[in-house]
Amino acid sequence: MRVSYHADYYVPLPPRHAFPMGKFPALHRLLVDEGLIELGDVVEPREVDWSDLLLVHTREYLSALASGRQTRHEERRMGLPWSEALVRRSRLAVQGTVNAALMALHGGLAGNLAGGTHHAMPGHAEGFCVLNDVAVAIRVLQQSGWLRRALIVDLDVHQGNGNAAFFADRPTVYTFSMHGAKNYPFQKPPSSRDVALPDGTTDEIYLETLRQHLPSVLDAARPDLVFYLGGIDVLAGDRFGRLALTPTGVAARDRYVAETVYRAGIPLCLLLSGGYAETPTHTAVLHASLYREAHEVFEGVLAED
Repeated sequence: MRVSYHADYYVPLPPRHAFPMGKFPALHRLLVDEGLIELGDVVEPREVDWSDLLLVHTREYLSALASGRQTRHEERRMGLPWSEALVRRSRLAVQGTVNAALMALHGGLAGNLAGGTHHAMPGHAEGFCVLNDVAVAIRVLQQSGWLRRALIVDLDVHQGNGNAAFFADRPTVYTFSMHGAKNYPFQKPPSSRDVALPDGTTDEIYLETLRQHLPSVLDAARPDLVFYLGGIDVLAGDRFGRLALTPTGVAARDRYVAETVYRAGIPLCLLLSGGYAETPTHTAVLHASLYREAHEVFEGVLAED
């Protein structure tokens, strides 16, 4: 399985910062150690061009981001301290998603060992999301003729408000978000389809609900490519989640998404999105489920049928 990854996906943050930046190198090491990816499968992205970012983000926002001219309120809303390294890291991750999407279109399955920054709006950063990698990747690929229709399957515990807002009037992109009803963001612009779940939702109800919706979402979207944001903040005990899935339930979720997309004959692009376990290393262990299950479906038993 080919993936995008760069060592500079990691930038140091202040001690006890809530964002588990160390999950990115930890996940890379874990997937290599497990043999799910080989070093030759890893494509190192460059920084995405500013002109590509302008397909989604405003010139004013990008200028302020590049120069560090954000106000204290804007930086608090971003949730991360500004630095040149953070801007570089964010641009690398966006290009990583562009690359992963192209690799998925050519090979059926690929991923970015970052990405899924679904809260970033055209004019500002929000909720640890500096730039909207999925929106930029879709617009770049549509403009270049590689992609016509796309589906975003967002199973992070938080609604994908940035994607919902940006693609609201763009019928070639279908946004599906299944998330905690009472969780961030508290203002939720409508996705193409939103499914809001009560606090404490467990494996059985979650998986039953997903099975009720995903097949008809695929039928409605008619996509050439699926972007899957497999956030693990749906797990019980997650710092910012309020649902109650188990690791077994998350693995079943990831397996079901991969099987459904595979059987529909649609390429799949994997993205991390959120996850806030007790340590960055444990967070990476939980994120690995996404790549493990999709790899098994696309390149394992089902691919031999």
